[in-house]
Amino acid sequence: MRYYLLTLLIVLFSVSSVPAMTAEGCGAGTCNDCHSITRDEVVQLLGGLVDKVNSVEFAEVPGLWVVDVEKGDRRLPVYIDFSKKFLVSGNVINLKTQENLSQQRSAQMNKVDISRIPLDDALLLGKATAKKRVIVFTDPQCPFCVKLHAELHEVVKRDPNIAFLIKLFPLKMHPAAYDISKSIICNKSMTMLELSFEGKPVPPPLCATTAVDQTIALAADLGIQSTPTLIMPDGLIVPGYKKADALLELINGKVKQAAAR
Repeated sequence: MRYYLLTLLIVLFSVSSVPAMTAEGCGAGTCNDCHSITRDEVVQLLGGLVDKVNSVEFAEVPGLWVVDVEKGDRRLPVYIDFSKKFLVSGNVINLKTQENLSQQRSAQMNKVDISRIPLDDALLLGKATAKKRVIVFTDPQCPFCVKLHAELHEVVKRDPNIAFLIKLFPLKMHPAAYDISKSIICNKSMTMLELSFEGKPVPPPLCATTAVDQTIALAADLGIQSTPTLIMPDGLIVPGYKKADALLELINGKVKQAAAR
């Protein structure tokens, strides 16, 4: 993150020296009053750098437009300065709030259709009648998944209207996690998952299931590469460990995602 922030600062200092960012260029008003750009202009400026330009608007950072673009199968935000000479790609951090503005935009752009996610193999944490259901991709040998799992218990204790549906997504860096995941799914056992989280042995799988392989393929299709990863009821992807207070605020839509640390 420090590398991206340093890169952004270098570009912004460069941009600040061009006429479009000076008092002479903006007069007595704000820069937004006298600078404009169209989607067609952005398409010409970016050329073959991206596959598609969806929209452009003024960015949170003064002197920049933020552009919603597509590259491959992903949407992402990039930034163009008012001189129309510089492209900025990377993380924009609000230093006061520590919010990662680029990450927030990217997450909103790449929400998933939760109906695509099969849940017959998922473990339920919370009440089956809970109205707010969050999907969690977890690895039975992932240290941060262990920490998150304790916070999930705290969340359902404090708000019975929230439930978590846990999908087993073993990472290649944990070779034993694949068979452990199959065992847990064969037995539909939260107890076995928690035994694995405690570092205790889990018996080998007793059934032939393709659910783990299907989850691995689905995660790749959704752009999920790490655990834990949560998917909010509206399809927003939220990677990483969060404490119970932050989870409750996210699930209830009270705050935006905090910057990655």
